[in-house]
Amino acid sequence: SIVQIMQKILERLGYQVTALSNCEEAIRIFMNHPEAFDLVITDMNMPKVMGTDLARTFLETRPDIPIILCTGFSEKIDSNRAKSLGIREFLYKPVEKNALARLVRKILDEHKTEEKPTT
Repeated sequence: SIVQIMQKILERLGYQVTALSNCEEAIRIFMNHPEAFDLVITDMNMPKVMGTDLARTFLETRPDIPIILCTGFSEKIDSNRAKSLGIREFLYKPVEKNALARLVRKILDEHKTEEKPTT
């Protein structure tokens, strides 16, 4: 249900969203078309796979893909460890619509700036 709520929020903001709750399917779809994604939002605690492991898998294929990790309070990861893994930002649960919107926009704007060649 959280996946569906976030999908609806992001689609109402005008984003094209691929929302999945199955990690194996997410990996398969991403690996088949890694260039089709501008951003990944994942939960820290999921069945079978931790969000950090999913992020690592995606980053091995696309080191530039921005990743947002959703988490509650976690002793397993902090922002320094997340950044060392290549995760751009945390989004703390419960996810608030305006915070999600601001963070997604910020990450996409930063990523767009990073892609521009310097002259």
